[in-house]
Amino acid sequence: MAKFDVAVIGAGAAGMMCAAEAAKRGRRVVLIDHAAKLAEKIRISGGGRCNFTNINTSPANFLSENPHFCKSALSRYTPSDFLALVRKYRIAHHEKHRGQLFCDDSAERIIEMLKAECAAGDVHWRMPSKVASVEQMDDGSFYLATDTGDIECDSVVIATGGLSIPKIGASGFGYQIAEQFGLNIVPTRPALVPLTFDADTWAPFAPLSGISLEVDVETGSLKGRKPDGARFREDLLFTHRGLSGPAILQISSFWQPGAPIVINLLPEMDVAQELIEGKQTVKKQLGNVLAQWLPARLAEGLLQLHGLAADARLADMQDAVLRKLGAAINQWTITPNGSEGYRKAEVTRGGVDTRELSQQTMMVGKVPGLYFIGEAVDVTGWLGGYNFQWAWASGVAAGQAV
Repeated sequence: MAKFDVAVIGAGAAGMMCAAEAAKRGRRVVLIDHAAKLAEKIRISGGGRCNFTNINTSPANFLSENPHFCKSALSRYTPSDFLALVRKYRIAHHEKHRGQLFCDDSAERIIEMLKAECAAGDVHWRMPSKVASVEQMDDGSFYLATDTGDIECDSVVIATGGLSIPKIGASGFGYQIAEQFGLNIVPTRPALVPLTFDADTWAPFAPLSGISLEVDVETGSLKGRKPDGARFREDLLFTHRGLSGPAILQISSFWQPGAPIVINLLPEMDVAQELIEGKQTVKKQLGNVLAQWLPARLAEGLLQLHGLAADARLADMQDAVLRKLGAAINQWTITPNGSEGYRKAEVTRGGVDTRELSQQTMMVGKVPGLYFIGEAVDVTGWLGGYNFQWAWASGVAAGQAV
C-alpha cells in the first residue's frame, strides 16, 4: 500500500493549488483525478483564455448561507498573490472588463503553471484514477481504495468540484463523501446559467435570437417576499430558448424558481419621458424612434408584442400608451420556467455547509484530517474570475494546514 501525508482528490484549480502548496511545506502529496484529461474546466474557461481572477475580489462578490466564511481565505491569498505567480511564469495577460484578468494566449498556460508548481514539490500523480471509497481508520489516518492501488494517508482534501458541466467529468463525488461523514449539504442548483421560458411565453421573442445589448437586470419578488436587491449591468443575449449573456448568468445565481426577473433594456434613459417629450419635436414614426435606441429587430418585436404599429407617427400617440411602452422597456418583467441546467451552468451553487468547516484551514470540525475546498463548498462567486480566486484561496488555505 502506498503511503502519503496528503491525498488530494480532484486535480482542478483548487486541487492543484492545494497539492502544490502542501508539497512546498515538505508534505508527501498524491493528487488523484478520475479524468483522462487534466483541468478541462480551466481549459474551456473564458473562451479558452481563462478568466483566472478578478482584481476587485472581495467577500461581497460571493454567495453563501454563511457569507462571512470566505473572508479569511480570501484575505490571506489575494488576486495580487496569484498575479505574482502568473508573472513569475511570464504568462501574458490583460484586463478585459471590470477587473477580469485573462491570459493573452491560452488557458493552457495556467494549467502548465499549476503542473509546474506541483512538480516543484514532487507531487505524485494518479490520473486517470477512480476512488472507490474513503475510510477513516481508528488511528485517525485515511484509507483510499482506488483502481490504481490503495493509499494510506494522514489527510484527505476533497477538491472534486460541483455538478456543473457533466460532459467534462463533473460528478457528485464530493457531496457523497460529505454525506458519508455526516456533513450537512446546502441544497445545490445550477448557477451562472442561461434562463429558459415556456414555449408560449417565449414565442414572440424567439425570432430575436442573437440580439445582444447592455441592460440592468434584477430579481423580482416571489410570493410577497421582497427581492434580494441583486442588480447587475451587463450584456444580455436573446436565444431561441430564453436569455443568456453575462447579465443573465449573474442574476441566475440569485434567481429563485417561480420569481420574475426585471430587465431595463435602456438603463440610461426614461423611455416614457423621452417619447412624450419627443411628441412635440420629433417628426418620426414610432418604430424609427425606438430603432435609434434599441436594435431594430428588438424595437420591432416590442411594438408587435404591444399591438403597436411601427409606422405610427410618434406625435399621434397618446401619453398613456407611451407610458405603457416605456414601462415595458424600462421594467420588462418576465418569469423564467427554469434554466439550462448543470450542462450549461458555469458553477454549482450550494454544497458542503461551511459551518462544518474551519474558515482558516477548510478542515471538517468533527473529522480531523478531512478538508473540502473550491466549488464543492457552499461558496459561489459572481461571474468574472471570482470563482477561480476562491479556488486558489481555499486551496492555499488547506495546503498550508494539511
